[in-house]
Amino acid sequence: MIKRYIHYLFLPLLLAFIWVLLNGASKDNILLGLILGVALSLAALPFRPVRASMKHPFTALRLCWHVAVDIVKSNYAVGYIVLFCERAQPTPGFLDIPLRLKDPHGLAALACIITYTPGTVWAGFNYKTHTLTLHILDLKDEQLWLDTIQKRYQDPLIEIFE
Repeated sequence: MIKRYIHYLFLPLLLAFIWVLLNGASKDNILLGLILGVALSLAALPFRPVRASMKHPFTALRLCWHVAVDIVKSNYAVGYIVLFCERAQPTPGFLDIPLRLKDPHGLAALACIITYTPGTVWAGFNYKTHTLTLHILDLKDEQLWLDTIQKRYQDPLIEIFE
């Protein structure tokens, strides 16, 4: 019985924890944090018609690790291009990437991953053909980018959300 409702407690408790972390631990702040956490969670329900459920948390952790490593590598690559633009000779371009990912939460996570990675911008998405248009600061190897998006990011997101 409790397992059925435990996932509803996560967001209010997280919000209460953040409130107490930002405002200091006192009886009043803990109580106010709990009240605000529950109130904000209930107020947000109408805006989330599709609920997400994570099926493979270890896959999510592995994906987070890959994203963190890729962000660090991309920061160095973009830094080199910015500092040594004449020697680096960047070749910016757009790349269309067909996606199999259909879950809106997975697509949102993929958009965040691409946005967080320097040198890449989510330029568009065609819902009819499920094609992602990506702008890349240094597009030298299209197959590398296709493999990165489709295998390194999309496949784990499908496993997590679908």
